[in-house]
Amino acid sequence: MILPYKHHKPAIDPTVYLATGAIVTGDVTIEADSTIWFHTVIRGDVSPTKIGKRVNIQDQSMLHQSPNKPLLIEDDVTIGHQVILHSSIIRKNALIGMGSMILDGAEIGEGAFVGAGSLVPPGKKIPAGVLAFGRPAKVIRTLTEEDRTDMERIRREYVEKGALYKDMEDNQ
Repeated sequence: MILPYKHHKPAIDPTVYLATGAIVTGDVTIEADSTIWFHTVIRGDVSPTKIGKRVNIQDQSMLHQSPNKPLLIEDDVTIGHQVILHSSIIRKNALIGMGSMILDGAEIGEGAFVGAGSLVPPGKKIPAGVLAFGRPAKVIRTLTEEDRTDMERIRREYVEKGALYKDMEDNQ
């Protein structure tokens, strides 16, 4: 469901797959080949939310902001199931594991991996290319080539899966 809020209407590229039950409202931009999965809520009713190309936001995630603190997700990012993102910055090629919470002013570095169930507190910076995990999240180690390959596989599969779902819905 796509809803306006005040004078803002979501700007969603026509290649985006928006699953049944997903809600996008307000000042939200979603770029090409991104996928927004079942029962995800993206509310742009406080500050802008910008979602790059080939981003996958998995089932039951929630995205929101605080006043004057936009939410930015760069290209090729994976957001796992039931993630909460609030007024944060997720740099390109990062992966946020299932059930994690990324709070106001936090920044996840390029190609970083935040492990499932982690809490990244307000203002915390996770460096590029590392695995961070815990509540609060702490850097555990540098990512391996195997980690990066698996993250790329996940990104690619979600783009492909979204295109397949979109095609099936368009041809019903």
